[in-house]
Amino acid sequence: MKVGDRVRVKTSIIFYTHPLHRSQPFDAQGLEGTVIKILDDWQGRKISPNFPIHVEFLVEESKKNFKVHLREDELELIE
Repeated sequence: MKVGDRVRVKTSIIFYTHPLHRSQPFDAQGLEGTVIKILDDWQGRKISPNFPIHVEFLVEESKKNFKVHLREDELELIE
């Protein structure tokens, strides 16, 4: 997986930060987005974060897009 890849959330993950569902449970399973960053270093030092893949989901009804950190096993590549 690399920056710019299109991905889909393949497992059921509940978020409370979705722009249209603030403070309410929102299941992200099936959402499609783009990998915007893969976290593997911090200030030049190697790190191993728990959720290294930063994904951005387009939310058309909102001014802000939905950005979250996920693990690789929670995502699948879209061809």
